[in-house]
Amino acid sequence: MPKHNFPDDHIDHYENHHKEHFDSALNVNSGVEQPPVVNPHFRRVKRHTLTTDEYVEGILASNITILSQAITLIESHNPAHYTQAQEIIERCLPHSGRSVRIGITGVPGAGKSTFIEAVGGMVTADGHKLAVLAIDPSSERSGGSILGDKTRMESISSNPDVFIRPSPSAGSLGGVARKTRETIVLCEAAGFDVIFIETVGVGQSETAVHSMVDLFMLLQISGAGDELQGIKRGIMEMADLVAITKADGENVAKAQIARTHFINALMLFPTPESEWRPKVYTCSAVDKSGLREVWEGVEEFLSFTKNNGYFHRNRQRQSKYWMYETINEALKEHFYRNPAVEKALPGYEQKVLEDRISSFIAAKELLTAYFSKTE
Repeated sequence: MPKHNFPDDHIDHYENHHKEHFDSALNVNSGVEQPPVVNPHFRRVKRHTLTTDEYVEGILASNITILSQAITLIESHNPAHYTQAQEIIERCLPHSGRSVRIGITGVPGAGKSTFIEAVGGMVTADGHKLAVLAIDPSSERSGGSILGDKTRMESISSNPDVFIRPSPSAGSLGGVARKTRETIVLCEAAGFDVIFIETVGVGQSETAVHSMVDLFMLLQISGAGDELQGIKRGIMEMADLVAITKADGENVAKAQIARTHFINALMLFPTPESEWRPKVYTCSAVDKSGLREVWEGVEEFLSFTKNNGYFHRNRQRQSKYWMYETINEALKEHFYRNPAVEKALPGYEQKVLEDRISSFIAAKELLTAYFSKTE
């Protein structure tokens, strides 16, 4: 077939004529103008930064939002935030100290959150204001709390007399424990007269929490194998009160047997400095049995230790302990922020990894460099 060469204007005329008289899927209609990606009416509102006066006034007025923001300020690693947080704590100190601080620990599965939820509802019904500070294990990736106890205590999380604050352990027991103690000061200044501190229950956080509470409560379960596995000398020596949880249904008899085992074990320990012999209770957060007895045991312990002077002596000892802990933490932070140390540290790390220098010599030389720059 012979090839025809049509002029370009003839082709354009044909296409225009075809568009006017025929509907074809090949036609491309002109589209509408696309809207802007960002809303043209949107304006970024800069968040108001609270002053120290506003923080303190809000905390003393029991403003939960400002209290939460102040605790976030305490937990921040920003040096500017640290300075302001210390000012807030210092001004709240005269309004603190008028609460009962209770540490609650137990093995995973003992029902710590469920127990706190049940007792918390009972305590607030008696006219108290409750703050729950839960030290959660942290995600290695995000650094946030894994358990998120606030979502697990549904019945009291909406109670206006309850404040729940999960704090990630972030792999540092000492640092978080210090921040937890500072958080206690703010919660007391905000009017909370009962403070529950729930530990992870799987590490050394129990020792840190024990050094900041008036009463240390150990939760145990029965029917999970050898009852004596729960009787560990270290944790039992710290306990002022033991509660066997989940004592309901078919587990009631097992809970009573476990209670007997714990009572016998506690009798073997020497009398603690408080002169209080720890008591053992059974309870169930499901059918609400035994909870009133447990709380009466708490009140009995507090009355006993206040009468013999141990309560006040313990508070004084804890204040002294945390003074030294704060000094140690500040020195450690100052050391790692020192420019000479920051510059030399990677090189020393590499030398230690390559066995070109021992860990002790590396530490000594880094400390020498630090002190030479601070003199």
